[in-house]
Amino acid sequence: MKKIITFLKTSNRYKHLVGGLMVGLLGFTPWTAIYATVVAACCLELKDALRGGLWDWIDWGLTIAGGGISVLFWLIV
Repeated sequence: MKKIITFLKTSNRYKHLVGGLMVGLLGFTPWTAIYATVVAACCLELKDALRGGLWDWIDWGLTIAGGGISVLFWLIV
């Protein structure tokens, strides 16, 4: 459990997970939720790349994972 918390605290990765979840919940349907989450994840990573950083696939994947959780929510509801 400690390893997971340490992993999520690295580079504010928990913010990517929560942000993807919030964007997906605002999608109101599973398909728009995942689409909006992918767009948001790409925009976040593009912002990092344009500011001189590197594209971080782990952050991108965690944002998509947050959107995936919201898709599961919308499929159940």
